[in-house]
Order: sequence, then C-alpha cells, then structure tokens
Amino acid sequence: MTAFAFTLVALPVALAIYAYLGYPVALWIASRIHPSETITPRSNWPRVSVVIPAYNEEGQIAGAIDALLAQDYPKEQLQILILSDASTDATDQIVRQYESRGVELLRMPQRGGKTKAENAAISRLRGEIVVNSDSSIRLHPSAVRELVAHMADPSVGVTSGRDVSISRHNAANVTEAGYVNYEMRVRALETATGGIIGASGSCYAIRAELHRIPIRDDLSRDFSAALTARVNGFRALSVDGAICFVPRTSALRVEYLRKVRTISRGLETLYVHRALLDPSRYGVFAWKLFSHKVCRWLLPLSLLPGMVGLVLLAPLHAWARVSLGVAGVFALLTVIGAVWPSERHTPRIISLTTFAVAANLAVLEGFWRVLARHQDHIWEPTRR
Repeated sequence: MTAFAFTLVALPVALAIYAYLGYPVALWIASRIHPSETITPRSNWPRVSVVIPAYNEEGQIAGAIDALLAQDYPKEQLQILILSDASTDATDQIVRQYESRGVELLRMPQRGGKTKAENAAISRLRGEIVVNSDSSIRLHPSAVRELVAHMADPSVGVTSGRDVSISRHNAANVTEAGYVNYEMRVRALETATGGIIGASGSCYAIRAELHRIPIRDDLSRDFSAALTARVNGFRALSVDGAICFVPRTSALRVEYLRKVRTISRGLETLYVHRALLDPSRYGVFAWKLFSHKVCRWLLPLSLLPGMVGLVLLAPLHAWARVSLGVAGVFALLTVIGAVWPSERHTPRIISLTTFAVAANLAVLEGFWRVLARHQDHIWEPTRR
C-alpha cells in the first residue's frame, strides 16, 4: 500500500517537472546540437488574404482594421476579409465604412461559430497564403511581412506570430503576461528544433491549400493548422519578428472561461489527430505533441490521486503532512483571490496561486465538457 501511495504522489510531481521544466530543457539541449536553419530570403511577395472573425466587436473592429491597413506589405497583394458571425451591434456598419479602402465583409446569416464561419469563407479567399487573426489583436506593422517571409521555405506550411501580452485600461491579471512569455519561449525552442505543434490563435499564416482542407465546426482551427501541416508533410514555425499585441483579459474569471473553451476544443482536435502521437510515424513531432499538450493536460487529472496518496502517507511521514498543509494554504489563497474585491491590487502570491489553480481547474472542466458532449462550436469571443 505504501508503494502504491508513493506512486500516486510521484505522478503529478513528475508530470509537472517534466512538462514545465524538463521538456524545455530537452528542447534547449537539442537546439544546441542542431543549430537553426538560415531563413531563405523572398524575391517576391505573394497574394495574402487576412481573415478576422468578429461577433459584436463594434468597440474593437476599427482598430483591428486600421492595424491591417498599416501593414508594411504591398497593398495590391493584400486582401482583408472580416467575417461577421451574424453580429447584432454596429460591427457590420463599421466594416462597411472601410469598403472604399478594399476591406471586404462577409456576414453569416446566423451564428454558427468561428470555425464554421471560416469554413464558409474559404471560397472568398484569393490569397496564396491565409493569415488568421482576431479583432482584439493589434498586429505590428511588419507582422504579415514577417510571417510570409518565413514561408519562402517550401517545407514551411504554417508560421505563427509571437504574442506580447499588454495591459489595456489598467487590465488586471498580470500573471497572464508571465505565462504568455514562458509559452513563447517554449515555441521558440520548438522552432529551433524543427517546428511547433500548435499555432497562436492571435495570428498565424497558413498556405491556402492547407487552409482549404475543411475541419469540423467544433474543432480549433489554430491548433489544427500545425497538425494538418505535419500530416501533409509541412512544418510549422513560430516567428519572433511577427509581433501580435494581445490585451490581457480584464479579470481572471474571463481568462478562466477562455481557457475552458480553448482546452475543450483542443482536446477534441487532438483526438481527431491522435495518429500524430505515434512516434514510429511522426518521430520528434509526436514527442513534442505529447510533451507540450498531453503531459500538461494530464497533470490536473493526476492531482486528485496525488492528494489521496498524501492522505495515505500522512500518518507515516512528516513531509506528507507538510505537503497537505501546503495544499490547504494554496486552496485558501485561491479562495481569497477569487473573492478579492480588486484584481488590480491583489497581492502577487495570491494572484500567482489563483492563476495556477484556475488553469488546472480549467483543464478538468475542459475534460468534463468533452466527456459530457457539451457543444463549444458556438464561439463566444473573449472580451479583452
């Protein structure tokens, strides 16, 4: 029984250390053994279609369009298409004010979700490369050029932007910024060792022939992009120079809901592409996919058995009793963080603890939504 209890406790510890420390260290070592390849310079700039889905974004859509019109990319080679998912506010009217500058509007007759709208828009896209972004994101003027430049290599099918978390209107949740920076460093290491396993939902570019491959309306297109690329013999890269300014969510509870939606759709997407986890067929990519996604998602599932193991060991070992006490402190800090009246003034230790616990709870709820067959394809954009 003691050995079994030790195993229960060791599992979440091992998963946490490997997923968040061991895996990046392994990538770093691999990147030193095999240096990054030189980027092939472009001699021409292909036609690009930029797509932005929008649902009731009257407060942000103009800013997103202005950022696209300011792109350092040949204007005659740039198509801008706004997908309105049956918006009920002034979004459509605002977009139509830009029609004289070449901005196009495609309105869905009824709400069907982001992926369904993107599938419906495929026939309207004229670019050799499709750039997908979001109405809340502001692209650096060189972002599109950087994404396209890295696709001069014929082996590259997807290029993903580098998210930079910014504060808007004194938005809270500064811990989110630290996590975003960590995630971008991991993607940079994955790029240095052959490619990433998932593109940023903020902004990524994909070859049109890959984008035209339809995916189910309830799946995540940005996660699917890198997986589809690998299935079809292409790589996906993260491009540090393609900067996407991502406003932080206004509150931790908003970020929590976003994570639940993202994880539940990600789980469904991974299940569809589960063959990519076979190392005999996909080698290093399978290892990266397992390490980056599966291990992180398994960690919250292993915490409850781990707590059971601590309870079983507590009568025999002082360290188990101390660990249970620390877990109790974490739970208390999380409750305090959840009811703190002003998130902008939450003490850092409470903010960090609440963010970490909420992230793991979001995974558990994501699993539950998948198992309970909740439908997440009716897209509700994150208000930032």
